[in-house]
Amino acid sequence: MSAVPVADRRRLRRHALRGETAVLLLVLILFTLAFMTLGFLGKLDCGGPPYDAAGRSAHWPVGKHELLMPCYSDLQFLWIGRDINNHVFPFIHGGIRPDGVLFGGAVEYPVLSGVLMYIGAIGAHTDTQFFVHSAILLAPFGILVTVMLGLLTRWWALLWAATPPLILYAFHNWELPVVATAVGAVAIMAYGESISPTTGRPRIPLRVSASLASAVLAVGFCLKLYPGLFVVPLALYVATRGLRRVDPAAGRRALDMVGAAWVVGTAVVVVAVIELPFMILGYAGWKASLTFQGRRKSDVDTNSIWYWGLRHLTDGMTPTYNSIVGVASPLLILVSFVAVITLGVRMWRSGAVFPWVGVSAAMLAGFMLFHKVHSPQYTLWILPFFVLLQVRWQLIAVYLIGDLALDLTIFRLFGIYTSGEPMKWWVMTGVNIGVWSHMVVLAVLLVAFVRAPVRWARPGADDALPLRDYPTAVAVSAGRGRRDTTESGASSSTPPAGSS
Repeated sequence: MSAVPVADRRRLRRHALRGETAVLLLVLILFTLAFMTLGFLGKLDCGGPPYDAAGRSAHWPVGKHELLMPCYSDLQFLWIGRDINNHVFPFIHGGIRPDGVLFGGAVEYPVLSGVLMYIGAIGAHTDTQFFVHSAILLAPFGILVTVMLGLLTRWWALLWAATPPLILYAFHNWELPVVATAVGAVAIMAYGESISPTTGRPRIPLRVSASLASAVLAVGFCLKLYPGLFVVPLALYVATRGLRRVDPAAGRRALDMVGAAWVVGTAVVVVAVIELPFMILGYAGWKASLTFQGRRKSDVDTNSIWYWGLRHLTDGMTPTYNSIVGVASPLLILVSFVAVITLGVRMWRSGAVFPWVGVSAAMLAGFMLFHKVHSPQYTLWILPFFVLLQVRWQLIAVYLIGDLALDLTIFRLFGIYTSGEPMKWWVMTGVNIGVWSHMVVLAVLLVAFVRAPVRWARPGADDALPLRDYPTAVAVSAGRGRRDTTESGASSSTPPAGSS
């Protein structure tokens, strides 16, 4: 019996891998659809007839049934009060009154989120119709995130597709599109760095793939701001050429500052193209969203360390409290950014690849930890990084358990405050468990994320290069793909800590 030719064996392996990937994605998508459907049905309990003259359901905000999951969602809440129900195009005719109330289509979110709200309201005449339309608009982004995470990390994507946050928050706010941009940027970089079996080189030159990823992050910035933070570590990754540190004698040749400028410049241009039309046609409405966020206080609905910690030291939300938060929050956010970027640079200088994904995740953790607003649905922001990075499972478990405790109690706490009923001990306990477990884990993640390896293999081109090989690597990385240092074109070992 003759041996199977090498070409046939390779073809069979490719077919087997494609079949396995198809099954993987099918299972992941089915989980995603099932969990999003549960979330949709739970939130829908707050809707339905009868409606008032503005289209507000009489079942808002407590729902028709006593469900475990609160049915409150911002999708229904914002139907009234932002002229969404009047089908006013966002920002163009809007503004903010002296008392802080938005009007004329101005919303407190960046422009693309406002456009999504407007699209969701087309043909809607009630808050329930608006919720349904918005859910239909958002659902494909949830599936897209699942597919990208599945292709990158295989079954680890179940952390996204089959955990409670997707039920709780998929249709709570307009988070799924912005999460898709953050994951999409990582996916673009991972694909660009993967080795082509035809050429034996990376599929996309580093500058090009990073510029594409930067453009996607810029779109995310115009949705919910936070992906814009990731442009800085991405630019540093390109500046270091995606390589481990070479001989220091190489001097400035070791850095690709032109490529880094491409990354930053691309983001600036994309943001300008998206934002400028709104600024020109309705500057007052565009600026109103920034003014609204600037005036926002860190109060009971923000779930921050400030309200649940500092407030007890200042005898409540006093002028002193608000002044401290106004200064300390942005200052500590900035300090956390500098700290995690510095840690990433130190890792690169010690011989690791600059961990741009880990630094991005750590910057997000710092933002969520110290920002004066910490909404429960922000869990969807950080959840993909639990999938993408090899952090300890105990941290993930504590965060998700705390998140569940917070969501199941915080909205009941709002209802108790509004009604004036006596506070239930289990509600306050659940809120405190949720808030403080989040904050402790986020503080640990400031370091853990930066040091965590990614869950997919990087190409062998990331091995350290001796100085004599450096000019070749520079030429290849700048225009023709980077030099592969392994026979197969992919690292056979576990990626180094902090690799991306």
